[in-house]
Amino acid sequence: MSRPFIRNHQYNLIKNQVLHLQRACNNGADSKVIEAVQHSAQSKILESFTELDESQKNLIEGLEPLRKSEEFQKYLQSLEPFLEEFSTTTNKQIMKLFPKVKKLKVPDLNAIDFRKISYLGWVDIGTNKMFIVYHLDGKLVGVAGRYTPSNKGICFLCNGITDVALFSAITKSKPANASPDYYKAIGHYICTDSHECNKRISNVGTLEKFIQDVLY
Repeated sequence: MSRPFIRNHQYNLIKNQVLHLQRACNNGADSKVIEAVQHSAQSKILESFTELDESQKNLIEGLEPLRKSEEFQKYLQSLEPFLEEFSTTTNKQIMKLFPKVKKLKVPDLNAIDFRKISYLGWVDIGTNKMFIVYHLDGKLVGVAGRYTPSNKGICFLCNGITDVALFSAITKSKPANASPDYYKAIGHYICTDSHECNKRISNVGTLEKFIQDVLY
């Protein structure tokens, strides 16, 4: 049996592609159209993985013969045992990421299904700050920034239309000749509810780029 290898954002992408194919089938599309949608879905799914062994590839390619709603659901359920957990994170590890934050309020880690998150995010309403914890290049990193609620908009991370807030973080990098009081902030609109954001995010490229711009 293959080890867990499907990250949360990859599973979300698979669900999105399955939904596209299911709609084509349910709407009575021509067989050639269904085959084209199926081929496109399969290609996008495989492209989201950098490396797959033969058994993993066979599991992913189980999408090909599916045509009925119950078959699509069984396919998604068959993938759940292979969801890879967000690496073990403890309160102590999180506290070390934000040494300048006094009385840091860490979320209840026992209440989180770590198989179903791409990043750990939470808001401290009392200080109007948002926190993001992520595994970047094998290292646990954290970004903190100002949290300014807004109206509905498009989330920078998941592209969902939902309640968003402007998350503004100060970068650590400075030009060589910068003055001591120099600072630069980077801001993006992000879901106010990271739980819902993690349900939708299907690509972590923008998240990783944002973290790199802030930390490096």
